[in-house]
Amino acid sequence: MDCDLVIAGAGMVGATLALACGQAGMRVVIVDSQVPAADFRDEYDLRVSAITLASRAIFRNLGMWQDLVQRRVCPLREMYVWDARGPGAIHFDAAELGEAQLGYIIENRVVMYAAHTHIARLPAVSIKCPVMLDAIEMREAGVAVTLSDGTVCTAQLVVGADGAESHVRGLAGINSRGGSYDQIAIVATVRTSMPHGEAARQVFLASGPLAFLPLCDPSLCSIVWSCDTRYGKSLLDLEDSAFRQELQASFGDRLGAIEWVSARAAFPLGFAHAERYVDTRVALVGDAAHRIHPLAGQGVNLGLLDAAALAEIVGGAFQLDRDIGASGVLRRYERWRKGGNLMMLAVSDAFKRAFGTDYWPVRAARNFGLTVADSLGPVKRLIMRRAIGLEGDLPPLARSVRAED
Repeated sequence: MDCDLVIAGAGMVGATLALACGQAGMRVVIVDSQVPAADFRDEYDLRVSAITLASRAIFRNLGMWQDLVQRRVCPLREMYVWDARGPGAIHFDAAELGEAQLGYIIENRVVMYAAHTHIARLPAVSIKCPVMLDAIEMREAGVAVTLSDGTVCTAQLVVGADGAESHVRGLAGINSRGGSYDQIAIVATVRTSMPHGEAARQVFLASGPLAFLPLCDPSLCSIVWSCDTRYGKSLLDLEDSAFRQELQASFGDRLGAIEWVSARAAFPLGFAHAERYVDTRVALVGDAAHRIHPLAGQGVNLGLLDAAALAEIVGGAFQLDRDIGASGVLRRYERWRKGGNLMMLAVSDAFKRAFGTDYWPVRAARNFGLTVADSLGPVKRLIMRRAIGLEGDLPPLARSVRAED
């Protein structure tokens, strides 16, 4: 198969990149070891993402936003954050920015279904799943990619959108530095006796942050409970009623009684950053390039910005009939995204470590910091604008982000 680029990874970031490049006229082959979600289900996906206004703009500019809205999208209008071991708290409200929303809570499966529905309408984009990418061979005028089904694709560029354990990154010989937090994130859907009011809530516990994220049903929330691995495994082993009691004791009664908890799942937490985002005819996006703690809800948004930036750069080269895998083209992408991603990873890591200790001077400082930041309107608005994607060096696909609905 001859194409312009091969994308390893058909998840949210890889599919978004494929859609953007396909709409720009490029021939794209996507490969993934798993089959993407083929339908939309009634029950809520256990994995959800907090989508910023910048990510919303990407989806809207690619034509898939209305597909998401017609399925399930919950506006996020407020956010409450507090420390369980002190008086510190901060409240974010979209109205303070003159916006209707701070962002949206969307199930990962819903995003993937919408993206792949649009990809299916592009004859120049091919999906090969379940298939593994086995080898990358550099040639004089491009790259040959061998797949596990025996197919050989010749292209100008290979993109690794294949997650934290990226096979593409390994084949390219790119090192990634980081480590484990010795934590897992437990995810589930819960029903509460009080409505969530389209507000997210996050409490920092001794074991880690616990977030309640609103879903379309006013009484349902998706939880992300990041806690020490040993304690987390003990929570997973509990019967539903015992887990519900432990969850209630940890979160409190801000949403009344926790009446029901779905099945639970968990995934390990860590941090990592690739030493470089590009190599000869190879580029990394999303978790393949950087891995971040979920406490700030920025992981998938950073990946979507990677995809939008790379699509902008290679799309421009493609329109000028230039080699999209040339080193000069790919280095522009790395310069654009690497610094900002590294800064966000450092900030997230600092928050995790500051709220993960009971050392009293740190505890006093973080509670003082939350209280002061909440009282300083300009500072808080600056934090909000940056976090929700209203500021920064945004790719064109991520601009025009003011919400109309």
